[in-house]
Amino acid sequence: MNLPERMLAIDPEAPGGPEVLVPVERPVPRPGPGELLIRVAAAGVNRPEVMQRMGVYPPPPGAPSILGMECAGEVVAVGEGAPAELLGQPVCALIAGGAYAEYAVAPAGTCLPVPESLSMVEAAAMPETLFTVWSNLFERAYAVEGETVLVHGGTSGIGTMAIGLGQLFGLSVIVTAGSAAKCRAALDLGAAHAIDYKAEDFVARVKAITGGAGVNVVLDMVGGDYVPRNLACLAEDGRHVSIAVQRGVEATIPIWQVMRRRLTLTGSTLRPRSVEFKAMLADELARTVWPHVAEGRLKPVIDSVFPLADAAGAHRRMESGEHVGKIVLQVGG
Repeated sequence: MNLPERMLAIDPEAPGGPEVLVPVERPVPRPGPGELLIRVAAAGVNRPEVMQRMGVYPPPPGAPSILGMECAGEVVAVGEGAPAELLGQPVCALIAGGAYAEYAVAPAGTCLPVPESLSMVEAAAMPETLFTVWSNLFERAYAVEGETVLVHGGTSGIGTMAIGLGQLFGLSVIVTAGSAAKCRAALDLGAAHAIDYKAEDFVARVKAITGGAGVNVVLDMVGGDYVPRNLACLAEDGRHVSIAVQRGVEATIPIWQVMRRRLTLTGSTLRPRSVEFKAMLADELARTVWPHVAEGRLKPVIDSVFPLADAAGAHRRMESGEHVGKIVLQVGG
């Protein structure tokens, strides 16, 4: 097929507020070895992209400066060694950058097929949170059926995905959120309990909910002074997984508690990991989670959809903190 030479993309020249997110013309990228070119239908919006826009979270080496870490669309070209049978197929992809555009390049290994159960908007909202929650909650924290998990930011994209996966795999998910309305939304989505952290002490509530036993896992995107409070929520042999540091990169750890209750502290960041790691993760998700997605048992929670030209509005929505679930950019038809 004849591809255009130019495309619209969100590629700010300098860091700044949401107003720097204006459409510009850029060359249509070409897929390299093992890569696919996707005509983007929709792109998910994620907090790291807000941080990148502000100039505090540069893209990994080799990634495009165009924003966006996940997209869905049709494969319109394949690079050398990439599966030719994917040409013309609908896929969603986890990428290091470039999703806020009419075309984006993705490693074939980090793509998943879009089943009929998902719209393109829903498919675009899946990869980042699904890869993140699966790799941290189920692989790093070894969460298993019957366990109880505490998730901060229960109505965020990550939080709503954790609730959905928890329901599928037999976890009891306790969340924190910043208002009574958000707590109700989390309960409606299937959280076992929701704690308004502005109105009550989450440590005391977790202890009450669990009869003093504590939770098996904490999935934490807050960091800072939350970490020692999280550890106080953990049961014996509990696991604490850090995936973001919104309240600070350092914490004071009560080492004796770690020793006495045999706690594990771990964490990860997905974006800088190798394509090989992400492809391995995609392969595991294709086997373990994607059949549920295909049958309609797992869908992302969509908060709002903005046109690509209003990426600024999408970022303002995220920065407002009022969203429940994912914010998505609609790019193509």
